[in-house]
Amino acid sequence: MPPWLIESQFIYESAPFPSCHASTLVETPAARLSSPKSGILAAWFGGTHERHPDVGIWVAHLNDGKWTEPVEVANGVQPDGPRQPTWNPVLFQPRNGPLMLFYKVGPNPREWWGMVITSEDGGHTWSAPTRLPGGILGPIKNKPVQLENGDILSPTSVELPVPEWCVYFERSSDGGKTWSATPCVAHDAGVRAIQPSILVHSQTRLQAIGRTRASGIFETWSHDGGTSWGKLALTGLPNPNSGTDAVTLHDGRHLLVYNHSATEKVRVPLNLAVSHDGKTWEAAAVLETESPGQYSYPAVIQSSDGLVHVTYTWKRLRIKHVVIDPAKLPARPIVAGNWPES
Repeated sequence: MPPWLIESQFIYESAPFPSCHASTLVETPAARLSSPKSGILAAWFGGTHERHPDVGIWVAHLNDGKWTEPVEVANGVQPDGPRQPTWNPVLFQPRNGPLMLFYKVGPNPREWWGMVITSEDGGHTWSAPTRLPGGILGPIKNKPVQLENGDILSPTSVELPVPEWCVYFERSSDGGKTWSATPCVAHDAGVRAIQPSILVHSQTRLQAIGRTRASGIFETWSHDGGTSWGKLALTGLPNPNSGTDAVTLHDGRHLLVYNHSATEKVRVPLNLAVSHDGKTWEAAAVLETESPGQYSYPAVIQSSDGLVHVTYTWKRLRIKHVVIDPAKLPARPIVAGNWPES
């Protein structure tokens, strides 16, 4: 086992649903008062298959190194009876206020809408679902960040024929009670980008990085705390039209989890890259290499004990959880987009 890898396990071995995807995770407030291996909460969507009306949002808790049985906490049942599929949960714990679980409901990503439920007890019980205001989708796949002034900045996007795929950001200055949205970030024709993650270089200098369709991983920068964003640019890292996630570590480095592949929809291998400046990325680790397989849609956080937690879809059958010591990650140059030999 490599020195940086502390633990690798499936969140569940069997579940009431055959297919799963799009995990998210958060450290709950209880974790800061108990042992380092407790207080991590994960969520994902599960059902017969993506887009099936029976797909709901499921959660599990990591307590003393063991995951609890999955529990469904949200679904797409409508007031008038029909059930819609749910999508892309995102967990977020603001500094003040309840734990938030955002998710989408609707027949497909072009027609879905944003929902949110909240928890006052670290994700054991949940409020009734609330639909987000018109024009607000919530974080589309990856977690928001909360700035020092308390503003919550949510990375989001749309997948529409017009204006094509579009990255933008939603902001709340009152703990999620109200939201405003930026315009779509400018991009060259043909660069179809969605699902950003936010990296924090300072309270005014932010970077967003994420997925494109057949163009590689994108970046965009803000120098005013996320109020406005520069034109999308490509990083030189490949992307096979698959979700990514990233986080700024306590030591100031930035960690990116993604599939280092240029072949569309080939979601293997699953890689970790690190950067000191958000511009030059170095190879740190490979989580999955076996082909054929789908190891995709990662989520990554750093807990208060300094460890890094990653979850991801394992072949659409299960959610895998990996714990990493970031201090022991190597860093090797990625030259001309080529992952270095082990």
